[in-house]
Amino acid sequence: MESILVLAGPTASGKSELALALADLIPTEIISADAMLVYQGMDIGTAKPKALERQRVPHHLIDVVTPAEPFSVADYVRLAEAAIAEVQARGRLPLVVGGTGFYIRALTEGLPTVPPADGAVQAELWRVFEAEGLEPLLDELRRASPLDEARAQRNPRRIVRALEILRRTGRPPSSFPPRAPRFSYRKCVLLPSVATLQARITARTAQMFAAGLITEVYELLRRYPEQPTALQAIGYKEVVEFLRGRGTLEQVQERVTQATVQYAKRQRTWFRREPGVVLIEADGYRRPS
Repeated sequence: MESILVLAGPTASGKSELALALADLIPTEIISADAMLVYQGMDIGTAKPKALERQRVPHHLIDVVTPAEPFSVADYVRLAEAAIAEVQARGRLPLVVGGTGFYIRALTEGLPTVPPADGAVQAELWRVFEAEGLEPLLDELRRASPLDEARAQRNPRRIVRALEILRRTGRPPSSFPPRAPRFSYRKCVLLPSVATLQARITARTAQMFAAGLITEVYELLRRYPEQPTALQAIGYKEVVEFLRGRGTLEQVQERVTQATVQYAKRQRTWFRREPGVVLIEADGYRRPS
């Protein structure tokens, strides 16, 4: 069986543009590996592929759930594997594209055999998060397992899940062996320089605000006042704070830019350590005009 191609990289690395260009040359369908693209209504702040792009090239694992619904890495792997099989059955080539390293690792290396979630333990952790913020939970996870703290990438849901497993079993998630993945994969990573990423992120953040990011977040808060994780995403949590009266428009845009740059740096570190990857250390792909 041929290996499935994975095209990964930090945010703003050019992977989406390259994937669309490849789809012009070969009969490809794109399997998203982005944790935020699964949420309906979160379009501007996630740089979700435009409707015309999705008409031109079929995309999967986009708009799967509402921001009020939970979505786990196990859900992602299950749906991604099903989509890959469906694409292959149509005689087309699946191309996994994204920047969520935790999803890509679980898909390509196998899901860890961790126990099912315990809502009661998680509820106590969420109470700590709401009262004291993310740092106490991060500190607890870091002391027990720096590897799991790095894997969580400051994602509150992943941190809560990791600590829930740790508190219940005395073992971090990384200590549980993975199950074998359903398919084999070849992984390529676009890895532009930090300076290149920073310039692109600054420009893209400005475009997001110009396109109506604040209105998008306002509508999401109105429609989903109780949502577990989605509005903790970069770009959304900062605008939520702005809508609650904290900071100026210029300040919130700068906070989003800097948070995204820091996230891109963490992604670069993650993907450099990803097993079995081909690193493409260039300025990334830009579609010819």
